Order: sequence, then C-alpha cells, then structure tokens
Amino acid sequence: MNETLASLAYLFASVAFIVGLKMMSTVKGARRGNAIAGIGMAVAILGTLFHAGSIDYRWIVGGAAVGSILGAWLAYRVPMTSMPEFVAMFNGLGGLASTFVALCDLLHWSESTADISISCSTARGVDWTVALVLSLVIGAVTFTGSMAAWLKLAGTLKKGEPILLPGRHAINLALGALVVGAAIWLGGYALEHDEQTQAALAIALLGGLLGWLLVLPIGGADMPVVISLLNSYSGVAAATTGFVLGNDCLIISGALVGASGIILTQIMCKAMNRSLGNVLVGGFGQTAGGDGEKKKSSYTKVKSCSAEDALPILEAARTVVFVPGYGLAVSQGQHAIRELADLLEAKGISCRYAIHPVAGRMPGHMNVLLAEANVPYEKLVEMDQINPDLKETDVVIVVGANDVVNPVARDQKGSPIYGMPILNVDEARTIFVIKRSLSPGFAGIDNPLFEADNALMIFADAKEALLALAKGIKG
Repeated sequence: MNETLASLAYLFASVAFIVGLKMMSTVKGARRGNAIAGIGMAVAILGTLFHAGSIDYRWIVGGAAVGSILGAWLAYRVPMTSMPEFVAMFNGLGGLASTFVALCDLLHWSESTADISISCSTARGVDWTVALVLSLVIGAVTFTGSMAAWLKLAGTLKKGEPILLPGRHAINLALGALVVGAAIWLGGYALEHDEQTQAALAIALLGGLLGWLLVLPIGGADMPVVISLLNSYSGVAAATTGFVLGNDCLIISGALVGASGIILTQIMCKAMNRSLGNVLVGGFGQTAGGDGEKKKSSYTKVKSCSAEDALPILEAARTVVFVPGYGLAVSQGQHAIRELADLLEAKGISCRYAIHPVAGRMPGHMNVLLAEANVPYEKLVEMDQINPDLKETDVVIVVGANDVVNPVARDQKGSPIYGMPILNVDEARTIFVIKRSLSPGFAGIDNPLFEADNALMIFADAKEALLALAKGIKG
C-alpha cells in the first residue's frame, strides 16, 4: 500500500514539475508555475515518507524547519546585487546534497554486508556503480565549482579575475585520471567496508578539487555562463542520485533541471560568442591580455553633461530605450528607472528596455531586477528584437552597462570580445551613458561608444542620476 501511494505521489509530482517548468517560460505564468512545482515537491516528499514506513521523524522535521527558516531569512535579506552569488550557492548546495545522499546509500549497503567480502559492481551491478560514481563526482564538482563562483562574484577571490595556474589543463587531466582509477577501485577491487568508504571519499574529494580548479581560470564576465552550467550540473547530479536510489521522481526532476540548464548555457554561450565545448573543459573567460589585468584608458574626446543638461533632449524625444546593466543593480536604481519611464510615458513618449542575455552577473539578472520594480514584461525587449529599431530611436539611456554595448565587439577583429553580439545603441540618434567613471567593463578594454559624436556621459551613481532626471521631468 505504501509503495503504491509513493508511486502515485511521484507520478503526480513529475507531472507537476513538467507543467510548472512549462509555465515558467512566460513571466505571467512563472509565479503560478513555481507554485505548482512547489506543490509537486511537497507531494513527492510525503510520498517518500509514506514509502519509508516507520522512521524517526525528529531529524526530518528538524532539518526541514532549519532549512525553511534559513531559506526565508536569506530570501528577504539578500540584496539584488548579491542574487548571482545566492544562486551560485544554491547550485552548490544541491550538488553537495546529491553527493551526501549517494555516499550515505553506499555506506548503508556496505555496513549491511560488512561480514561479506564483495565488490559493488558484483553485488549491485555495474550500472548502479557507474551511477554512484557519477553522483559523487558531479555533485562534488558542482559544490566546489559553485563555491569558487560565489567567491569570485563576491570579489573575495582575486576580485573575480581569472586565476591561471601553470599547467592547469594537465592538472585537470591528471585529476580526471585519478577519479577513473578510484572508480575502478570502488567498483571492482574494494571488497571490504573500509575500502569502499575510502574509495568513495577519494572520488568525492578529487571531484571537489577538480570543480574548484575548473572555475578558477574563469573571469567575472563569464559568470552568467558558469552559473547556468553549474545549475545544469546540479540537475545531472540529482538525476544520477535518482538512479542510485532507484527513485523515478528524482531522476525526472534532475533531468529537467539538467536539460533546462544546458539549454540556457547554450543561449549564454551564443550571447558571449563562446563554444559549449570551451565551457565544458574550463579555462575560458580570460580578460584582455590573458592575465586579468585591465588596460589603462586612452579616451581623448569624451563629452559629458549633467542630468539637468540632458532634460531638453529627453523631453523632445518620441522614443526612449533604456539599457540596464550591472551598475543599475549596484545602485539599486530599478525603482528609479521605472519612475522615470512612467513620467516619460505620461508625456506621450514611448519607453522600452533593451535586455542583453548576459547583462549583469547571472542569466536573467536584469529581468529579475526590473520585475522587482514591477516593470511590465512586455516592455522588456530582447536584443535580437530591439536591435533593428535602435536606428529609429531618439534617445538611448545606458545605465551601468559596458561590454554589452561596446562597438569593438562588432568592429575590431583583434578585440577579446570580437564576435560577441551586442546592443547596437551607437546607431541611435542620442545616447546618454550613466556611469560613475570611465572604468572598463569585465573585458578590460575601452569602449569607443563613450567618445561617439552622438554620446554624452553622465558621471553619477545610476540611481541618483535617474532620480535627478525624474525630478526634472516633474518640474
């Protein structure tokens, strides 16, 4: 009876996951889709508890309470600027959970057969052993890789710059070979309980070291790709753990996360002009010069103005396009940009937001940021859709973006960002660029847009400049 209820619960949960994921593809249905997927997860947990039968619920209830309180506290306390680090941490914890679950299943079986000398592959099959090894390795890689990404995004680890170790590719290949060796040891030669435990721990530790070393060479500009890739890894780790446990629901949910994550990774790669293979082997995302050092600027004809000086041009416009970047998130200016857009629209001026796929530091960062300010989703226009309209746009306001609007990516073959699709804001009639200074973006190169004849720099904090423009429009 319990097994039947668990199967029905898993079936319901799997359908809920699929429906919820489908609804999350649109902003209007995302909240409801998230709720449906959450209900599915709750049903899956209840089904698992029914299937487990008589167990001690104190640890389960205690763990759920601690996790729920901590999760709610973090959700309310983490600022939008730290959301990429938050997502990286979640990916890592998902991978760590998969590793622990697979390891516990091995220990439980190994202890139950402690008086019998037998290998894992002989007793439980080669397929189970392969799934166990993959769960340990991928989960550990996801955890340590996500922790490295977290530290890089927070600026704690060399301020997010690439760390290029000598012979790093050879080191990674050697670690991979050691993982294979430990897996063979676990599957065919570790007969005793202690040997199996040692082999499993060796696999997890080697995988963790490999994950850390794979992310070290990656620069901050490529973190959106890294986060989506690690998200895919966490799903694959969960799916392989499902094979270890024989849990169909975990296999399905993990496969959904893994597949959606790898699709998003491909989208991010295309947006940054990088190949998926380059991402998978690591060692990508080096900044200009390959050493993470940023070149000194050589601007000679930059024109600047104040927010008050920009008002006459802005009020005379018929069409305005905002280009949000990480600087908007840093200043927490999402509500200010929404207020300015509302004031302009009240005067009959059309306002839209141009969204580059890798603007910010995680996939969809600008979408989430503007959604927090209740910006209507239909006003958020993707790069490919809005680029043809920029030639006919009266005013473009670039708020804290840099590399995603740098014409060098389109015009200079020797540039490290050459070939990366950008927002062609330089084709608009007038461009206002709101930045604190002329400092380069993550690519570490100058932006000719700042010296364009139709561009004016507004040197200020993004939120302060937007509020000043809004105040001027009101006046």
